[in-house]
Amino acid sequence: MKAMNGLRMALGVAIAVASIGVWAQGGASASAGEAVTASGGTTAKGARQANRALRRTVYAALAKHKEIDAGDISITAKGGAVMISGTVPDASQISTVTEVAKSVPGVTAVTSKVTLQRPFGQ
Repeated sequence: MKAMNGLRMALGVAIAVASIGVWAQGGASASAGEAVTASGGTTAKGARQANRALRRTVYAALAKHKEIDAGDISITAKGGAVMISGTVPDASQISTVTEVAKSVPGVTAVTSKVTLQRPFGQ
């Protein structure tokens, strides 16, 4: 189980690193990868891309903190607001996960639904 979580986390980090590199190369596009229409509004596709990019950036920031076991953490982003859910094995990691997410550029609000992972049988 831990090997699968570790593999999932490594894959997530690899995707995040690759996507950050792609976003960095698109210098002519709008900030955070948003597509802007001629009237100045953002398209639905551009908003989804920006949300995915923000989500990947938060995952990458969590991966940099080795004290956080983020194998069972899920992140959703919408318009700068980030919701984090899942479980962590240590109570101190709950506040650390929230603080790391708040420190990511582009994050305007963080909702944490992270809970403490209980051992089997309890």
